[in-house]
Formats: sequence, C-alpha cells, structure tokens
Amino acid sequence: MVQARRWLGLVLVVAGALAPSTATLAGSSSQSEGTKVEKTEAGKPARVRVHANAAERLGIKTTAVREEDKAGKGGTRQRLIPYSAVLYDLDGKTWAYTNPEALVFVRQRIEVTAIRGDVAMLSDGPPAGTQVVSVGAAELLGIELGVGK
Repeated sequence: MVQARRWLGLVLVVAGALAPSTATLAGSSSQSEGTKVEKTEAGKPARVRVHANAAERLGIKTTAVREEDKAGKGGTRQRLIPYSAVLYDLDGKTWAYTNPEALVFVRQRIEVTAIRGDVAMLSDGPPAGTQVVSVGAAELLGIELGVGK
C-alpha cells in the first residue's frame, strides 16, 4: 500500500510538471501563446493585446454600449452597459475595458449614475456602439496590472 502511494505521488508530480500552465498567459512574452501589455502615454491605461487562444481560454465576451431615452427627461439619452463590465479601482473609480480592435483591450474611465439589475447607467464613458468587455474584464485587469507576476 505504501509503495502504491509513492508511485501515485510520483505520477502526480510528473504530470503536474508536464501539464500546460495557464500562468504563461499573463507573463508570456510570446504573442503567439498569451498576452502582451503595451505601454501608452504616462498616466494612461496600457493596451492589452491577447492572442485568440488566450481570449478563448479566458472566456472574453464583448457587448456594445447602448443608448436609451431617460424616463421623463425630455429626450435626454443615457448610455447603458452590462454591470459585469464595470470595474472598481482602489479609490472607488469606475472603469470598463473597450475593444477598439480585434483582440486589443483598453481600460477606459466611466461614470456610473445608477445600477438597475444587471445594467449600469453611465453619465460618461465610451459612446454608443463601442464594444466593452462584459465577461473577462477582471482577468484583463489582472493581466494589465501584472497580478501574479
């Protein structure tokens, strides 16, 4: 019995060493395998470039910002995004990742005026029609900020 446990332990160690690691996503310098964080102007969020395989593993999904009339506000329009697209920083500021080109994501400052169910109403942020990350935004933030490095 002891001998069988030793063999099982050895098999698990070898299997773990040979298994593909998802940690290469955030720290990979190979664009063909993971992600690349591209620095921008000082004080502006970086661009996160994700390989198609990494985007699939992360489950990234985007949704277009939409507009609707504010109730009783005389034709004033309000932008809406899924609440799952909203990120909070340590200071309580709100952000969302936009998708300006295929497999490229840029964190953009937003102002949330209200949350109704799973929808966030914005007073400032990307224009209607802009794609925002509705699934996988937290993972992109971790990649951008180097969490786990």
